Amino acid sequence: MLARFKGLLFLVAMSLLPTLLIWLPFFARLKSLWGIPLPDSGMATIVANYDGPLFMVVAKTFYNPELIKNLFQFPLPVEYYAAHFPLFPLLIRTFSFALGFPYAMLGITLVSSFLALYFFKRLAEEFVGRENSLFLTLVFALLPARWLIVRSVGSAEPLFIAAIIASVYFFRKGNFWGAGVWGAIAQLTKSPGILLFVAYFISLLAPQVRKLPIAPIRDWPAVLNLKKTFPILLIPLSLLSIFILYQVRLGDFLAYFHSGDNIHLFFPPFSIFNFSAPWVGTFWLEEVILVYLLGLLGLANLIRNKETVLSWVTAIFLVSLFFVAHRDVIRYALPAVPFLLISFSPTLVKKEFRIIMLLLIIPTYLFSLAYISQNVMPISDWAPFL
Repeated sequence: MLARFKGLLFLVAMSLLPTLLIWLPFFARLKSLWGIPLPDSGMATIVANYDGPLFMVVAKTFYNPELIKNLFQFPLPVEYYAAHFPLFPLLIRTFSFALGFPYAMLGITLVSSFLALYFFKRLAEEFVGRENSLFLTLVFALLPARWLIVRSVGSAEPLFIAAIIASVYFFRKGNFWGAGVWGAIAQLTKSPGILLFVAYFISLLAPQVRKLPIAPIRDWPAVLNLKKTFPILLIPLSLLSIFILYQVRLGDFLAYFHSGDNIHLFFPPFSIFNFSAPWVGTFWLEEVILVYLLGLLGLANLIRNKETVLSWVTAIFLVSLFFVAHRDVIRYALPAVPFLLISFSPTLVKKEFRIIMLLLIIPTYLFSLAYISQNVMPISDWAPFL
């Protein structure tokens, strides 16, 4: 019991300390750090980071068109907010009575980050043992830097990633209710949650693909073991519930698909290298190839080790990544990162990488400060958010 308590304390420290250290220069209103200019608006910089204020709009109005138009200054159509799925805003709204909307948002992000690390450690223990899993979790707490950033501002990503890891953890253990419930939480948080259902469906279908054509259709549920696996249907059902909510609140069942330029999937694949695309805007894109390379190498490791579930989940998210045309491509890759870290775990737990990790802490921290200082929504009137 004592060892378990100490382990939880380590996880809390891993989750909180990096974020608090990132907040510190903003809280102290430092003008610069390591030569990096910082805004003088204090913690408002953290709260105003994309897309935190947009989630607070949904939390305040719950997709009420009139309230959105009357309360908030953003020159965005009402349908734009349909891209911001309801669970994270609902949690903000629930805890706003005690903390206020801005700090409720940050508090939920912190708790979600802890959950992501907690379930990652439990999953990692099955691959590298308890002792090494702690270090691997420390790596996940800090890398990639884009993950550290989204869990240090108001963001739905930590809850989304936590739910994905938890769902995959339970699915691997044959706990389909746990997989379905956490998968539904992921889906209610962000739209790519449906990809988790696709991965599960393929991983269940693929081993039976030879049996289904020769089995009577009435036997297909038994072949696919639907009596046990049906809870994963909670994932598409939760997506359906969101569309029904949009019909009720916005008068448009397909409002998500009418939310403007929030859907960054384009055909043909690799359209991100079109520097003239609206969300690309640069030809400095060589690191995108490195993202693809690391993702595919990690996937190859999982396939070679016959990790069927992790392979399918990683593959589905990676394939979708090839169709993303957005400069912030690493954020779209975050759902695959926990499983890629596990795929590289034999290397990451070695002494040599521990030394490398020490060297990476400073550039990771400085990049996070620079990114957060510039990724700010312009807000002239904070009154509606309080």
